[in-house]
Amino acid sequence: MATTETRSAVLLDRWGLAGLRLTARGRLVLFLLAVAVSLPVALAGSQAVAGSPGEPIEVRLHTVAPGETLWQFAAGLAEPGEDLRVVVAELRDLNGMPDSSLQVGQVLVLPRS
Repeated sequence: MATTETRSAVLLDRWGLAGLRLTARGRLVLFLLAVAVSLPVALAGSQAVAGSPGEPIEVRLHTVAPGETLWQFAAGLAEPGEDLRVVVAELRDLNGMPDSSLQVGQVLVLPRS
């Protein structure tokens, strides 16, 4: 089994750096350079920025009756030309719903139109 020194020598030779020797100061400089490059990347990636809260909306509560769908509510709330899928997704988010299915008697929070 090859020792670490032998493997290092083979790699240095392969890269054309066979005569290169790294001193303790050189290793320190390389280490500090690696920290200086990676630290800003790590810090920038960990910052979370909260968006500003939107305008408060006036809401009403509605109890779901038989035959009502979330798509019907979305159609009544959507602006002309607005994609109903977006409105349905917003209603689901507003009500914490995993999908668009409704149950009779379920209470929905709906924006006042």
